[in-house]
Amino acid sequence: MPSKTQKPAKTLTPARLREEILSALSALRVPVSPEQLDAALQAAESRGDSHLAFLWELLGTAAADRQERAIARRIREARFPNQGSLEDFDWSFNAAAIDRTQIEQLATGDWVERFENLVLLGQSGVGKSRLLEGIGRRLCVLGKRVRYTTSGDLITRLTASLADGTLPRQISYWTKFDLLIVDEFGLDYVERQLDPQAGHLLFKVIASRNGKSSTALGTNIEFDAWSEYLGDAPLAMALLDRVVDRAVLLNILGKSYRASRAKRSKAPRPPEPNT
Repeated sequence: MPSKTQKPAKTLTPARLREEILSALSALRVPVSPEQLDAALQAAESRGDSHLAFLWELLGTAAADRQERAIARRIREARFPNQGSLEDFDWSFNAAAIDRTQIEQLATGDWVERFENLVLLGQSGVGKSRLLEGIGRRLCVLGKRVRYTTSGDLITRLTASLADGTLPRQISYWTKFDLLIVDEFGLDYVERQLDPQAGHLLFKVIASRNGKSSTALGTNIEFDAWSEYLGDAPLAMALLDRVVDRAVLLNILGKSYRASRAKRSKAPRPPEPNT
């Protein structure tokens, strides 16, 4: 029922009622502009819509706009390298190595709900990064907070924070996302050589997320070679234990997209026909 300070709608003029509705929408933080309200009113009157249809015309558009802005914000926050989405992925090139049904299932985010991890293993160029970004973009649409980074960039940020005393803040930052994508694990040799603690710092991030949120790893390093790669057998075992625990493992034994494109670009052109 109306409050003591709220006037009954029938006592207000149409112009005043319009202003009161806009004020109420603003108080409720419903992003409906005067132009949107007027357009919804005109559409409802011309079609003879019911009260429910009018409300849907008014609020449904506002809700959809807000949802689109939220998705765009999550995608910006994820900092993807913009390699593409699953919709424009070339599924035919490595059809025998990449199961589209399995990837589409991963893109539903069920494994993220269970705090499981994902490891995409394969040589450079087989599409690991594009698949990881495509999955991440789908999860942004589903409302998940996602962050993409490379192993090298993550190590650089962690070593810098160790030097300036902000490591706990950095660890907290990387822990807050529903999904952390760490790509190019195996291509971070320079960053690891700059600081002997680099591997241990990376472990801190992975361990802090274990059992609380999901981590996706893209790598070209076979599991049995992690010890040699990291130069620290106990660290490699500990990192593997955190990453592989409750993880979906995909080993992509396919052809390189980049190598194929390079071959096509170098192919000799057919001779010009005689004129």
